[in-house]
Amino acid sequence: MGQRGLTNMAQMQMERMLATPADAEIILRLYELRRETVMRQARTWVIGEFWPATAEDYFAVAMNRDDPHNAFVRQVLSYWEMAAAMVLHGAVSAELFVDCNAEGFLLLAKFAPILDSVREKNPGFLVKTSELVKRFTVASAKYEIAQKNVEAMRSSRQNQWLNEPSRAGSVSVTR
Repeated sequence: MGQRGLTNMAQMQMERMLATPADAEIILRLYELRRETVMRQARTWVIGEFWPATAEDYFAVAMNRDDPHNAFVRQVLSYWEMAAAMVLHGAVSAELFVDCNAEGFLLLAKFAPILDSVREKNPGFLVKTSELVKRFTVASAKYEIAQKNVEAMRSSRQNQWLNEPSRAGSVSVTR
């Protein structure tokens, strides 16, 4: 059996390990942290309101300490990258983590259109979450679902934008 076969076997074994009570404690603690008031506000804004179309749009918030949402972006993205790192380093079961969390994958899908451009300036941008998707089949499957959800969200936002009374009858917009 070649190196690739061993790597795939090791990956499958790692994914199929039963979660431990310690894994469950970490998952519950991550959930508690997500419920903290400021974190909840940050997540609401980053997921629902922050839709940068370009890397420049992203950096206008993420690199601007004077922007009131700068801390929200940094808090939410660093939280999910930290959580992904715990999985990658074996601190928590990949399967349990993926079963209990979708938001990090949703963020990766949301920023996918600008990912390469952002990484030109910030090479570490969402690399842990990306690595989860590459390394674990359960994460890859969750990411595929997140991509569909993000496309539906984009479409809904575009329809809302086009149907605003101030835009009715105005020049058609393609995005």
